[in-house]
Amino acid sequence: VQLQASGGGLVQAGGSLRLSCAASGRTFSSVAMGWFRQAPGKERELVAAISWGGGSTYYTDPVKGRFTISRDNAKNTVFLQMNSLKPEDTAVYYCASAATLGHTVRGEVRGWGQGTLVTVSS
Repeated sequence: VQLQASGGGLVQAGGSLRLSCAASGRTFSSVAMGWFRQAPGKERELVAAISWGGGSTYYTDPVKGRFTISRDNAKNTVFLQMNSLKPEDTAVYYCASAATLGHTVRGEVRGWGQGTLVTVSS
């Protein structure tokens, strides 16, 4: 699965952005997907993950209640709706595929998309 992320940009604190990750290949509907982010000077971290069918999701604590991950298997796309953005959400966001939701949460991913930069101004 090849991945292409988009939707990043500059937004004021409290605003919203929707990231998209388009996948190529016929196996998209059989893999879990995740969104990770890497802020300057920090390690890459998992933000949210979703199972292959979309029935199970995972969120890291700092984004719970603000971010929503979803997927459209018919369109080979996974989304990350980000609301109530904070300056500390500023990072390069990456999408990734993995065998299962558990693999995604453990960072055992199969492939990465290129990043999309999200900048939240205060």
